[in-house]
Amino acid sequence: MSERILYEITGSDREHFLQGLISNDVRKLKDGLVYAALLTPQGKYLADFFLLDRGEAIVIDLDESIAEPTIKRLSMYKLRADVQIAPSALKVYRGTGPAPEGALPDPRHPDLGWRLYGERSGDDGSDWDAIRVAHCIPETGIELTPDTYILEAGFERLNGVDFRKGCYVGQEVTARMKHKTELRKGFVSVGISGSAEPGAEITAEGRRVGQLFTRAGNRAIAYLRLDRAEGTLRADEAEITYL
Repeated sequence: MSERILYEITGSDREHFLQGLISNDVRKLKDGLVYAALLTPQGKYLADFFLLDRGEAIVIDLDESIAEPTIKRLSMYKLRADVQIAPSALKVYRGTGPAPEGALPDPRHPDLGWRLYGERSGDDGSDWDAIRVAHCIPETGIELTPDTYILEAGFERLNGVDFRKGCYVGQEVTARMKHKTELRKGFVSVGISGSAEPGAEITAEGRRVGQLFTRAGNRAIAYLRLDRAEGTLRADEAEITYL
């Protein structure tokens, strides 16, 4: 499990500030954790994170690899808004067993268990890659990169985007992909028979149609050109089956 970095967003404009920037509806915080993304104006991924309502503050829970540039980006948008962003003393512990008191369900999928915010960090040793592969759940810095469009990464299925909340950065491109086009590319679950490492190119009749990402056992997350993924698919020495 990669390290998580938490910040507190305070000030009277904090909800309005976030509402105009992120892919999900901040008003859902009253119901628990919110999963969301920050996008470029062109609709591409910059960061994904969880938000937690702590009364006078909204806590943002980020992967360590994207924490610093994400906070810099958010700070750039503050302008004259009454918003302050500072490191939080909270840590996050997560697991899939019986949820301890105060834990909140992961909003992406029930099998991802719960997240507990307090003094403890880490996890209960669950096989997170196996869970992610089983349900095609992309991870920061692995499947989710600056080339990612969040609908191709399944953010609608993962409760990470809201199409009724109004404008936010990157909203126009995301809405157009939702309503005006059929997705021809995206992350999917595949079966693997044979030897193939993450990062391997997937081909169909010698033509590149995608790439392997996280593998767990005989299954993996892959990025595929869905309109070309026909016939026998191969990666390294393995045969790939689109599930």
